Amino acid sequence: MAFDFKKEYKEFYMPKSKPEIVTVPTANYAAVRGKGDPNEKGGAYQKAIGILYTVAYTIRMSYKGPHQIEGFYEYVVPPLEGFWSFGEQGSNGEAFGSRGKEAGEAAVFDKSQFQWISVIRLPDFVTRDDLEWAKQEAGSKKKMDCSSAEFYTVDEGLCVQIMHIGSYDNEAASIAQMDQFLFEHGYEYDISDFRLQHEIYLSEARRVAPEKWKTVIRHPIRERS
Repeated sequence: MAFDFKKEYKEFYMPKSKPEIVTVPTANYAAVRGKGDPNEKGGAYQKAIGILYTVAYTIRMSYKGPHQIEGFYEYVVPPLEGFWSFGEQGSNGEAFGSRGKEAGEAAVFDKSQFQWISVIRLPDFVTRDDLEWAKQEAGSKKKMDCSSAEFYTVDEGLCVQIMHIGSYDNEAASIAQMDQFLFEHGYEYDISDFRLQHEIYLSEARRVAPEKWKTVIRHPIRERS
């Protein structure tokens, strides 16, 4: 049976719909960085997703060709994930509850200013050289420029997370729960250029109604001083 990250690491991919604290181990990803509205049709974000899936599936099917990756085992390509920052608009984690807003009331962001790193997790056996091979192979076979994909390592460490059920635009209520949870347990957000807000998209948006979308929301934290 193919290895499935969602099943093997349920703690990180299938959290409860209430806040919990986790320590997330180091993980490697195929990543594409960019800026702009993720909802823009044909925009940078959607192009990045296309590149990621092309590279990810090239690696997944590599065992059928001449490029044999040492230690390869069959696995399910993990879901799309994203690390987000909001520039001078502040952090999404700060935008709910901690600025005097009613619980669950969202701050208004200019989505064109969003900065993101879209990622798909890589099995531990995949090296930087393997990713470089996949970029070239995918570019040659699919006639797609995959040069923007990079090998990205993240050590998230101490975080708070929750399973959000519903549209991305309705994440405010779930984040408000995390705000309250941190306040009650003596923690605060620790969001910076190096510790970013993280989302994992578990639902196929084109096949599932928005009110049923499942998204893991994870923010880095520290003990409140």
